[in-house]
Amino acid sequence: MSTPYFERVAIFGVGLIGGSLALELRAAQICTTIVGYDSNAENLAQAVELGIVDDAATAPEDAVRGASLVILATPPATIFDVATSLAPYLEEGAIVTDVGSVKTPIVEPLTRALAPKVRFVGGHPVAGTEKSGAAAAMRDLFRGRKCILTPVTTTDPDALQAVRAIWSRIGAHVVVLSPTVHDTVCAAISHLPHVTAYALTAAIADAAEKMPEIYGLGAGGFNDTTRIASSSPQMWRDIFLLNRDAVLDAVERMESRLAELRQLIDRADSAGLEKFFAGMRDVRQRVLKGQSS
Repeated sequence: MSTPYFERVAIFGVGLIGGSLALELRAAQICTTIVGYDSNAENLAQAVELGIVDDAATAPEDAVRGASLVILATPPATIFDVATSLAPYLEEGAIVTDVGSVKTPIVEPLTRALAPKVRFVGGHPVAGTEKSGAAAAMRDLFRGRKCILTPVTTTDPDALQAVRAIWSRIGAHVVVLSPTVHDTVCAAISHLPHVTAYALTAAIADAAEKMPEIYGLGAGGFNDTTRIASSSPQMWRDIFLLNRDAVLDAVERMESRLAELRQLIDRADSAGLEKFFAGMRDVRQRVLKGQSS
């Protein structure tokens, strides 16, 4: 699979994902110039200072002028509006792709809104940390990780192939899903863990009101299970609301399992608890290894 080459790439949102992608595009020699645009001027200046982008555009239309690849790494709730506002300034035939973790409200509407002038391909690299901003950008963030592409029936096949080749070149394993399947899967495997991390942290905060000794005693269990509660509040607000139905379904399943576990503890069911824990340890390993059974 040959990797396309772009003279000029525009990246909107130069944070952890957008900035890391810029570093990878440069390292893989996929483009000549990377221009960044960010609503946070201080963050954008830092991206230039750190060598993440070559140039900083002061206006969105300046960023896309002459760009044959445009990457939207802005908060999920803004992607559609950002892309449609850019439509008059986009180069004929340019490829536009995104990195948002919710696809159904974005892919089909944006594909229709931008066609036929430009070609949109929905994308979602399943990678990240709890950190944000240009300073969080790093090399190899996507290496060995999944990147989900979410074409629809009207997605341009050449553009899809080009975006697929880019992600493959920088070390990601590409998976193709429909936007609907993507959102359902991600609600279970990505969005629900964030729900539980936030809820768990809230429960610990409630306990700390009566037992302030909790502060300063957080160790491995606390760190491992609540790390992602340090993620961007704005981004996760958007994700939960954009993917509300699928997230609520996932939360309902979680509540059912939590009730089951509570009953086992309440009954002091030693054998039942051990069986539950052993089964879930097995499930965790299968999920990590990509084994359905």
